[in-house]
Amino acid sequence: MQHAVGAPLPPPHQPGHGPAAGWSSAGQPPGHVGPAPVPPPAPGFTGAPVPPGHAPQHHAPVPPTPDTTGHVQLPPGGPVAMPSPPPAAGAPDPAATTLAVLLIGPAGAGKTSVAKYWADHRRVPTAHISLDDVREWVRSGFADPQSGWNDHSEAQYRLARRTCGFAARNFLANGISCILDDAVFPDRPVVGLGGWKRHVGPGLLPVVLLPGLEVVLERNAERAGNRRLTDEEVARIHGRMAGWYGSGLPIIDNSQLDVATTAQVLDDVLARSIASPPQW
Repeated sequence: MQHAVGAPLPPPHQPGHGPAAGWSSAGQPPGHVGPAPVPPPAPGFTGAPVPPGHAPQHHAPVPPTPDTTGHVQLPPGGPVAMPSPPPAAGAPDPAATTLAVLLIGPAGAGKTSVAKYWADHRRVPTAHISLDDVREWVRSGFADPQSGWNDHSEAQYRLARRTCGFAARNFLANGISCILDDAVFPDRPVVGLGGWKRHVGPGLLPVVLLPGLEVVLERNAERAGNRRLTDEEVARIHGRMAGWYGSGLPIIDNSQLDVATTAQVLDDVLARSIASPPQW
């Protein structure tokens, strides 16, 4: 309740007592006989007014409510553990298993197309989280690596990776698989693959998508905006990605494969990774 400008405010009073002596409510006619009026609440008071002669009731504090959406409680996200292989003999079915997958590859490898197709055609709920998309959430002040890689662009990159990791953990905690894509370099294990492992968990399954240089150059030429790189930059990135050979991570050469076939090969690779997780 708000008071009009200039209206008298009630003085403080003790619980169990009426209004302080000498105070009369605005609008109380002289000589009125009857129950003492209930004073209006002080500014900022949000509870119900206490009638005279009644002590205020004290209620037990209400415990904080869990994180909910409507009536559905959302489990908190935690580090993702390794998926357990099926107890029975035979290859596991990755299409029906809740998984966290990291698809690695140079610009033009087809990571985003394969990840979207793979997520679209699974039998369990699956989310696609693209690092480039999350980086581009920053509009004003976006640090474009094409203008030169510096501390500012590096900080935005790391922040985007951490944001992707949080999102993946929350999706997975609620039964939704995730596939993330990023151009992770093998010569930067701490900020690359190690960063993803810290942000998502040891159960993340990395797979490298590495077509030939001619293929990535051709695909890069079809891009526009800040997603398109110079041929020199594409060749340099592709050369650094060759370091994944001999790393122990599964590698798919999709130079001659379309998106659907690459997604099928990805399922085969993931089935082997579930049965025998790669050491990374």
